[in-house]
Amino acid sequence: MIKIYNTMSRTKETFKPLVDHKVSMYVCGPTVYNYIHIGNARSIIAFDTIRRYFEYRGFEVKFVSNFTDVDDKMINSAREQGITVPELADRYIGAFKEDVQAVNVEPATLNPRATENIDDIIAFIADLMDKGFAYAVDGDVYYRARKFSKYGALSHQNIDELEQGASQHVDDEETARKEDPIDFALWKAAKGDEIAWKAPWGIGRPGWHIECSVMSTKYLGDTFDIHGGGEDLQFPHHENEIAQSEAKTGKQFARYWMHNGFVTVGDDNEKMSKSLGNFVTVHDLVQKINPQVLRFLMSTTQYRRPIQYTQASLQDAKNNLEKLQNAFINLNYRLQGAQGAADATVAEQAAQLETDFITAMDDDFNAQNGITVVYEFARLINVYSEKTAVNAEQINQLLTSYAKMAAVFGIELKQIENDDAEIDELVKQRDQARADRDFETSDRLRNQLKEMGVILEDTPQGTRWRKKDE
Repeated sequence: MIKIYNTMSRTKETFKPLVDHKVSMYVCGPTVYNYIHIGNARSIIAFDTIRRYFEYRGFEVKFVSNFTDVDDKMINSAREQGITVPELADRYIGAFKEDVQAVNVEPATLNPRATENIDDIIAFIADLMDKGFAYAVDGDVYYRARKFSKYGALSHQNIDELEQGASQHVDDEETARKEDPIDFALWKAAKGDEIAWKAPWGIGRPGWHIECSVMSTKYLGDTFDIHGGGEDLQFPHHENEIAQSEAKTGKQFARYWMHNGFVTVGDDNEKMSKSLGNFVTVHDLVQKINPQVLRFLMSTTQYRRPIQYTQASLQDAKNNLEKLQNAFINLNYRLQGAQGAADATVAEQAAQLETDFITAMDDDFNAQNGITVVYEFARLINVYSEKTAVNAEQINQLLTSYAKMAAVFGIELKQIENDDAEIDELVKQRDQARADRDFETSDRLRNQLKEMGVILEDTPQGTRWRKKDE
């Protein structure tokens, strides 16, 4: 049984979906005013890995992740660039899709945009006003946080602590308009020529928190299984979503709350963020390294733990990824001419590793333990690939099981097609030189191939080659 650490209860709970064999899942998406950095990618990859494991276990997953395509940052950035907010959003939504595809993130079932749901947002706010949970002031609309009795439950804060924090806000003008310092905005009145929509209480645009309440319940229902996001969203964003949604529907909003850890930078473990100016965009990084390396680094750490981003951690990820890929290539190579009998011991070991993998990942998606099992599977494959006689059917079974495990982490294992006639000829010449004990020629050819970016592997079954980083 899958166990999930629920932020709401601060305990691991057995996952019981609302509908058997189906998972409804909402993850807060980006505000699309710039390229995503690898701190943003952490959340995207973490929840993609969780989704993939649910699918590995046979669940059908409806995965919704939004785009916030209107807010202060978008308005300011569009003004600076001399374009409209929708044009800015289209630009960076396109870049987002390219970047997440590069790191092998499965497309969401739905990617709703806030601006496509304005009518629903207005109706949602009107309902909260009718129920007495919201009020209008000079075209703004605020939520009465104190009226919601469970406010603070997710972040485990009491109302007095929240009031004290709210009183430290520097926007005295806004605080003066509120009935209570802890109230928050559902709708913001338009200023000047800002992008805006007409609502019963005035022309303006939605607040940030209301967007996710509307889009999650619209596409997944009043109650759904899992709500996810970065740990920095617990308060106020997710706290406010709960207050809004449950006040409107009278039902539990999300049944399990999941939050991923941060990415830290360098040996000082400083949190990566745009505000600190220490961020690395995915867009730039995947031009310099194999995107699978970044994916490996992000997906093989348990989602609640922080990830330290350094050149050393990237190199470790690259090395480990190559080991897994080489094991797959080595065994696939043995398919040609495989005529031996199946090895019962190997079959038993593989079955046990599959069980071990499920045990590891069922425990709150423990990626560290899960990838350790994949390493063990790679060792089993390497030993089997060196046997004198191997069985084709068993090879295919091993490769299929191994590839499915790796795919949970977004790792694509595939046989590399070496169809370069020039390289093939040089490899044959080197093999002949070695057979003739002409080591000078053999070394010269190896160096020539190395300069061409070719990696050679001398095995008992012959020389194999591949191009670097394939």
